[in-house]
Amino acid sequence: MTEAKPQQARQATPKRTITLEVSRYRPGQDEEPVFESFEVPLMDDWAVLDGLNYIKDQLDGTLSFRWSCRMGICGSCGMNVNGRPRLTCGTFFTEFAEPGAGPIRIEPLKGFPVIRDLVVEIDDFLDKLRHVQPWLIREGEELPLTSEYAQTPAQLEAYKQYSMCINCMLCYSACPVYVLDPDFIGPAAIALAQRYELDSRDMGDRFDLLNLDEAVWGCTFVGECTRACPKHVDPAEAIQRYKVTAAMRSILPWSRSRR
Repeated sequence: MTEAKPQQARQATPKRTITLEVSRYRPGQDEEPVFESFEVPLMDDWAVLDGLNYIKDQLDGTLSFRWSCRMGICGSCGMNVNGRPRLTCGTFFTEFAEPGAGPIRIEPLKGFPVIRDLVVEIDDFLDKLRHVQPWLIREGEELPLTSEYAQTPAQLEAYKQYSMCINCMLCYSACPVYVLDPDFIGPAAIALAQRYELDSRDMGDRFDLLNLDEAVWGCTFVGECTRACPKHVDPAEAIQRYKVTAAMRSILPWSRSRR
């Protein structure tokens, strides 16, 4: 009986990695943002957000960025990925794993002041949302909590698309008007205003808020906001539709119809 030969050790398969070039900005340390490169595992089921969390957990705990749900619902993890505003939880490594594709460059959303690394200041965005009164306005009545206003499927369909906004601000980062003119109310706020303007239950009138150069008339209809939207809200369409409404009301000022 011959002695069994020792099993030959299998050659270890080299771990695949991908390079993330991450924008770093530390108040009090950096005069301007700089890029830092990190090698992270190239996993087929990983999104860019997974790579950032790997850096945070394993390589550099000082990296700062926002995220919450990891399911494309909260809108917190919006960043610029290779120059495009994206939700990092829905942007997967497989998009960039082609040979010669190069590193993935991750930057904060364009058009917003940077607080630290990939975290931006969003107060201006929130102020613009409040400005357009994004809530149901019921004039002259106080409703008990049990009151309901039923809607037909057609009435719901009239505004449903614009109600899908998750306030991720990708459309603001993509919008060339907002980047150049911070006074522009912006696509998400206008789309949300249109959502309530088209709601059969709403009795408000946002004409004086939207019929302005810094509102709908500031939009040049480039359409980048719609291309960037991860929820297919189509803010560009919402803005153009309200332009028609505003133009008709300017020609026929006695008309109070919003639809």
